[in-house]
Amino acid sequence: QVQLVESGGGLVQAGGSLGLSCAASGSISSINDMGWYRQAPGKQRELVATITYGGSTEYADSVMGRFTISRDNAKNTVYLQMSSLKPEDTAVYYCNAQIMRTFHFAVRTYWGQGTQVTVSS
Repeated sequence: QVQLVESGGGLVQAGGSLGLSCAASGSISSINDMGWYRQAPGKQRELVATITYGGSTEYADSVMGRFTISRDNAKNTVYLQMSSLKPEDTAVYYCNAQIMRTFHFAVRTYWGQGTQVTVSS
C-alpha cells in the first residue's frame, strides 16, 4: 500500500506566498519523478511542475519564476513553494509520484488527495 498525503494550501491574498508538501509512505522501493498538478473549476487538470530524483525541474510557463519545486529523497517528500500568487492560481493542487513498490518490478503513478489553494484579489 502506498499513500501520498498533502499538506499546506489554504486562502491567501494576491501577491502572497504559500507552501505545499506531499509525503509518500508505505511499501516503497524507489521514487522516480514527483510533481504537482492543479485543477481549477471547469478546467482540465494541468501540470504545474515536476522534479526528477536527481533534482532536475520543469515548470509550466504560467508559474515559471514564481513557483519552486523541491524534494527530500530521504523523506520521500516533494514541496511546492508558491510566491507572487495570482487569482488564476486558484485550484485544487495534486501531488503525483512515480513509485516502485517493494517486491514489485513496475513503476506506477500515485496521486495525492488534493489540497485547495484559493487566491483572493
